[in-house]
Amino acid sequence: MTTATTITAPTGGTAPAAAVDATDWSALGAELDAHGCALTPRLLDDGKCREIAALYERPELFRTTVDMARHRFGSGQYRYFTHGLPEPVAALREALYPRLLTVARAWAHTLGRPAPWPDTLAEWTAMCHAAGQDKSSQILLRYGPGDWNALHRDVFGDLVFPLQVVIGLDVHGADYTGGEFLLVEQRPRAQSRGTTTALPQGHGLVFTTRDRPVPSARGHYAAPVRHGVSTVRTGRRHALGLVFHDA
Repeated sequence: MTTATTITAPTGGTAPAAAVDATDWSALGAELDAHGCALTPRLLDDGKCREIAALYERPELFRTTVDMARHRFGSGQYRYFTHGLPEPVAALREALYPRLLTVARAWAHTLGRPAPWPDTLAEWTAMCHAAGQDKSSQILLRYGPGDWNALHRDVFGDLVFPLQVVIGLDVHGADYTGGEFLLVEQRPRAQSRGTTTALPQGHGLVFTTRDRPVPSARGHYAAPVRHGVSTVRTGRRHALGLVFHDA
């Protein structure tokens, strides 16, 4: 039996779940509809960001380490947590899931697709495991100078949750330069559209996992989307990736 790692909140800090609850999800949902990604207010304070980034040095917390250059995914490293998630990581997933579920179901309705996601994350996780997707997909990423992440999708099986979140753990422009988050949307019979976001420390970027509904003259179509990270110019960049389906 694995045991969750507890990280104590620094004095005066806001609990991650409380920060999620305080978010204007109506406005964030509208931005997701318009752009396929949206920044949250601050979810983690400075202390929690530093503590989560430091977990990279504790290999016993992770099930595997991926060298991106070796697999031609880009350059840099990331590690998948075991199911014994650190407390703030688990709390963020639990708090975010029902908020993102509202958007996921609305998008499925717009595209005329089934919406198989139950009301709770525990039920959805059980469905993933029953389907053979039983490996943790929560990611801690580390980039150094010259590192980057190729455009991709985090789709690990037939069961997919359509939204995910990445949280910046370092200060853009101070701890590192470059390393902007990239979102590229393929458009029919046209060139792709790109969006870049410099992740503020402790803020989350909610973005589409695979595609999103886009209005057209004939209703809505599913626009394919991929994401990645631009080249880090200087310093070190850490990020926490929250995926809501297992691998």
